[in-house]
Amino acid sequence: MKKIAVFCGSSNGASNTYIDSAKKLGKELAKRNISLVYGGASVGVMGAVADAVLDQGGQVIGIMPSFLEQREISHKGLSELIVVDSMHERKAKMAELADGFIALPGGPGTLEEFFEIFTWAQLGLHQKPCGLLNINHYFDPLVELFNHMTKEQFLQEKYRTMALVDIEPNQLLEKFKKYEPPTIKTYINEKQI
Repeated sequence: MKKIAVFCGSSNGASNTYIDSAKKLGKELAKRNISLVYGGASVGVMGAVADAVLDQGGQVIGIMPSFLEQREISHKGLSELIVVDSMHERKAKMAELADGFIALPGGPGTLEEFFEIFTWAQLGLHQKPCGLLNINHYFDPLVELFNHMTKEQFLQEKYRTMALVDIEPNQLLEKFKKYEPPTIKTYINEKQI
Protein backbone atom coordinates (compact mmCIF):
# COMPACT_ATOMS: atom_id res chain seq x y z
CA MET A 1 0.00 0.00 0.00
CA LYS A 2 1.62 3.21 -1.18
CA LYS A 3 -1.09 5.88 -0.79
CA ILE A 4 -4.07 6.18 1.51
CA ALA A 5 -6.84 8.75 1.13
CA VAL A 6 -8.15 10.22 4.35
CA PHE A 7 -11.58 11.83 4.62
CA CYS A 8 -11.99 14.07 7.66
CA GLY A 9 -13.24 17.37 9.00
CA SER A 10 -11.84 20.84 8.45
CA SER A 11 -12.82 21.61 12.07
CA ASN A 12 -10.97 20.59 15.23
CA GLY A 13 -13.95 18.92 16.90
CA ALA A 14 -15.08 19.22 20.51
CA SER A 15 -12.13 17.33 22.02
CA ASN A 16 -8.35 17.53 21.60
CA THR A 17 -8.49 13.77 21.13
CA TYR A 18 -9.53 14.26 17.49
CA ILE A 19 -6.46 16.32 16.63
CA ASP A 20 -4.11 14.13 18.69
CA SER A 21 -5.37 10.94 17.02
CA ALA A 22 -5.19 12.51 13.56
CA LYS A 23 -1.53 13.31 14.26
CA LYS A 24 -0.99 9.74 15.44
CA LEU A 25 -2.38 8.45 12.14
CA GLY A 26 -0.16 10.86 10.21
CA LYS A 27 2.94 9.66 12.05
CA GLU A 28 1.98 6.03 11.42
CA LEU A 29 1.50 6.66 7.70
CA ALA A 30 4.91 8.33 7.43
CA LYS A 31 6.54 5.55 9.48
CA ARG A 32 5.14 2.99 7.03
CA ASN A 33 6.21 5.13 4.03
CA ILE A 34 2.57 5.53 2.95
CA SER A 35 1.73 8.82 1.25
CA LEU A 36 -1.33 10.75 2.39
CA VAL A 37 -3.97 11.81 -0.13
CA TYR A 38 -6.50 14.20 1.40
CA GLY A 39 -8.60 17.31 0.85
CA GLY A 40 -5.73 19.80 0.94
CA ALA A 41 -6.71 22.00 3.90
CA SER A 42 -4.36 23.41 6.53
CA VAL A 43 -7.03 23.58 9.26
CA GLY A 44 -8.87 21.19 11.54
CA VAL A 45 -8.41 17.44 11.56
CA MET A 46 -7.37 17.67 7.90
CA GLY A 47 -4.49 19.99 8.69
CA ALA A 48 -3.41 17.92 11.70
CA VAL A 49 -3.03 14.66 9.79
CA ALA A 50 -1.20 16.41 6.93
CA ASP A 51 1.18 18.27 9.26
CA ALA A 52 2.03 15.05 11.11
CA VAL A 53 2.94 13.24 7.88
CA LEU A 54 5.03 16.21 6.70
CA ASP A 55 6.75 16.59 10.10
CA GLN A 56 7.92 12.98 9.79
CA GLY A 57 9.28 13.54 6.27
CA GLY A 58 6.35 11.86 4.50
CA GLN A 59 4.61 12.77 1.27
CA VAL A 60 1.25 14.55 1.22
CA ILE A 61 -0.93 15.16 -1.82
CA GLY A 62 -3.80 17.58 -1.33
CA ILE A 63 -6.74 17.79 -3.71
CA MET A 64 -8.94 20.84 -3.44
CA PRO A 65 -11.63 22.41 -5.60
CA SER A 66 -10.76 25.99 -6.52
CA PHE A 67 -13.88 27.38 -4.82
CA LEU A 68 -12.72 25.93 -1.47
CA GLU A 69 -9.14 27.22 -1.58
CA GLN A 70 -10.02 30.24 0.56
CA ARG A 71 -12.73 28.66 2.75
CA GLU A 72 -10.74 25.57 3.76
CA ILE A 73 -7.45 27.47 3.62
CA SER A 74 -5.28 25.37 1.34
CA HIS A 75 -2.12 24.00 2.88
CA LYS A 76 0.97 25.74 1.47
CA GLY A 77 3.54 23.16 2.61
CA LEU A 78 2.29 20.06 0.80
CA SER A 79 4.37 17.80 -1.42
CA GLU A 80 1.74 18.49 -4.09
CA LEU A 81 -1.53 20.42 -4.23
CA ILE A 82 -3.87 19.51 -7.08
CA VAL A 83 -6.56 22.13 -7.72
CA VAL A 84 -9.68 20.79 -9.44
CA ASP A 85 -12.94 22.37 -10.58
CA SER A 86 -15.51 20.48 -8.50
CA MET A 87 -16.16 18.20 -5.55
CA HIS A 88 -16.83 15.38 -8.01
CA GLU A 89 -13.37 15.83 -9.53
CA ARG A 90 -11.84 15.94 -6.05
CA LYS A 91 -13.37 12.60 -5.06
CA ALA A 92 -12.55 10.99 -8.41
CA LYS A 93 -8.90 12.08 -8.15
CA MET A 94 -8.63 10.82 -4.57
CA ALA A 95 -10.14 7.48 -5.62
CA GLU A 96 -7.73 7.24 -8.55
CA LEU A 97 -4.60 7.95 -6.49
CA ALA A 98 -5.36 5.97 -3.32
CA ASP A 99 -4.81 2.31 -2.49
CA GLY A 100 -7.19 2.52 0.49
CA PHE A 101 -9.50 4.94 2.29
CA ILE A 102 -9.82 5.98 5.93
CA ALA A 103 -12.49 8.22 7.44
CA LEU A 104 -11.66 10.21 10.54
CA PRO A 105 -14.28 12.23 12.42
CA GLY A 106 -15.90 14.94 10.36
CA GLY A 107 -19.28 16.21 9.30
CA PRO A 108 -21.70 15.39 6.48
CA GLY A 109 -19.03 15.92 3.80
CA THR A 110 -16.76 13.34 5.40
CA LEU A 111 -19.59 10.82 5.61
CA GLU A 112 -20.65 11.52 2.02
CA GLU A 113 -17.09 10.89 0.79
CA PHE A 114 -16.80 7.69 2.80
CA PHE A 115 -20.20 6.35 1.75
CA GLU A 116 -19.55 7.00 -1.92
CA ILE A 117 -16.24 5.14 -1.89
CA PHE A 118 -17.74 2.35 0.26
CA THR A 119 -20.63 2.02 -2.21
CA TRP A 120 -18.19 1.84 -5.12
CA ALA A 121 -16.45 -1.05 -3.32
CA GLN A 122 -19.78 -2.78 -2.70
CA LEU A 123 -20.57 -2.48 -6.42
CA GLY A 124 -17.17 -3.91 -7.35
CA LEU A 125 -15.87 -0.69 -8.91
CA HIS A 126 -12.73 -1.03 -6.78
CA GLN A 127 -11.30 -3.59 -4.36
CA LYS A 128 -9.51 -1.20 -1.99
CA PRO A 129 -10.00 -1.30 1.79
CA CYS A 130 -12.30 1.25 3.46
CA GLY A 131 -11.89 1.98 7.14
CA LEU A 132 -13.19 4.08 9.99
CA LEU A 133 -10.69 5.32 12.57
CA ASN A 134 -13.10 5.34 15.50
CA ILE A 135 -11.50 8.15 17.48
CA ASN A 136 -13.27 8.81 20.78
CA HIS A 137 -15.95 6.29 19.69
CA TYR A 138 -17.15 8.89 17.17
CA PHE A 139 -18.31 6.27 14.66
CA ASP A 140 -20.11 3.99 17.16
CA PRO A 141 -23.55 5.18 15.93
CA LEU A 142 -22.49 4.55 12.32
CA VAL A 143 -21.24 1.05 13.13
CA GLU A 144 -24.57 0.40 14.85
CA LEU A 145 -26.37 1.68 11.74
CA PHE A 146 -24.38 -0.76 9.56
CA ASN A 147 -25.46 -3.56 11.93
CA HIS A 148 -29.07 -2.36 11.75
CA MET A 149 -28.95 -2.25 7.92
CA THR A 150 -27.69 -5.84 7.97
CA LYS A 151 -30.34 -7.01 10.45
CA GLU A 152 -33.06 -5.37 8.36
CA GLN A 153 -31.61 -6.99 5.20
CA PHE A 154 -30.63 -3.81 3.38
CA LEU A 155 -26.92 -4.66 3.62
CA GLN A 156 -25.47 -8.13 3.20
CA GLU A 157 -23.10 -9.34 5.93
CA LYS A 158 -20.21 -9.70 3.47
CA TYR A 159 -20.55 -6.00 2.61
CA ARG A 160 -20.98 -4.89 6.24
CA THR A 161 -17.61 -6.43 7.06
CA MET A 162 -16.00 -4.37 4.28
CA ALA A 163 -16.08 -1.39 6.66
CA LEU A 164 -12.92 -1.97 8.70
CA VAL A 165 -13.08 -0.29 12.11
CA ASP A 166 -10.49 0.31 14.82
CA ILE A 167 -9.61 2.88 17.45
CA GLU A 168 -5.85 2.66 16.80
CA PRO A 169 -4.21 3.76 13.53
CA ASN A 170 -1.60 0.99 13.52
CA GLN A 171 -4.23 -1.71 14.08
CA LEU A 172 -6.47 -0.29 11.34
CA LEU A 173 -3.54 -0.26 8.90
CA GLU A 174 -2.78 -3.88 9.79
CA LYS A 175 -6.39 -4.73 8.92
CA PHE A 176 -5.83 -2.95 5.59
CA LYS A 177 -2.82 -5.17 4.88
CA LYS A 178 -4.91 -8.33 5.48
CA TYR A 179 -8.03 -7.12 3.68
CA GLU A 180 -9.55 -9.41 1.08
CA PRO A 181 -12.56 -7.99 -0.76
CA PRO A 182 -15.70 -10.11 -1.00
CA THR A 183 -16.69 -11.70 -4.27
CA ILE A 184 -19.06 -9.42 -6.14
CA LYS A 185 -21.70 -11.01 -8.37
CA THR A 186 -21.86 -9.49 -11.83
CA TYR A 187 -24.88 -9.75 -14.08
CA ILE A 188 -24.91 -9.32 -17.86
CA ASN A 189 -28.28 -9.62 -19.63
CA GLU A 190 -29.81 -11.17 -16.49
CA LYS A 191 -27.18 -13.92 -16.34
CA GLN A 192 -24.78 -14.15 -13.42
CA ILE A 193 -21.15 -14.38 -14.48
